Amino acid sequence: MKCIAIDDEPFALDLITGYIDKTPFLELIRGFTNPFKAMEFLLDEPVDLVFLDIRMPGLSGIELLKSLTFTPKIIFTTAYNEYGVESYEFDAIDYLLKPVKYDRFLRAVNKAKNYPALKKENQQMNMGQLHDNNSILIKSGSQLFKITHEDIFYIEGCGNYITIFTKNGNVMPLLPLNDILKMLPANLFIRIHKSYIISLKHIQVINKAKITINKTQLPIGITYREHFSRIIKDGYLIKS
Repeated sequence: MKCIAIDDEPFALDLITGYIDKTPFLELIRGFTNPFKAMEFLLDEPVDLVFLDIRMPGLSGIELLKSLTFTPKIIFTTAYNEYGVESYEFDAIDYLLKPVKYDRFLRAVNKAKNYPALKKENQQMNMGQLHDNNSILIKSGSQLFKITHEDIFYIEGCGNYITIFTKNGNVMPLLPLNDILKMLPANLFIRIHKSYIISLKHIQVINKAKITINKTQLPIGITYREHFSRIIKDGYLIKS
């Protein structure tokens, strides 16, 4: 895979480019400490994978991605964990916290290498005729999990992965949040945030900007509040 790395800190950039050089299936095309030059390069020379710092002077990694007309495969590299949720909207392959160790780097790039095949396999398994009216069949790793709608508390999106929180434990398949939403009945589940889908049946408490499910508080995103309020007022909360 052809790669570029973008980081305004020379030491951090040297670390990532060094890791790229020692990984057989990666090819380093360029390294950039200037995000504006990296943006110009990406507009003319699409690559397979971008290692991208988030907090950079003048132009953040998030702003750089928003300026592009396409979204390349991204692995974020940053010293700050507060950007994790915001990065999910770009379907990042992974989110690496500095200082990055090589074994963690290798796990991330192996995800990137296998992502097209894994995504296709999971979509075939999950979006086919594999779930009935009361359950869904989800592939996670080499295992298949049949999960009934009744058992699902909520679902959290994290890049290209989701975590399904259920009465019997958690399942973490490679599947975008939008795809799992299509598999669930609209009268039982609703998206309340760019990172969360919840079961209406399991709501315990509703506040202005948060709900509680299974003793866990979840945020209601600003863009989802009006729709959520309308659903609750229309009585969907008590429908089965």
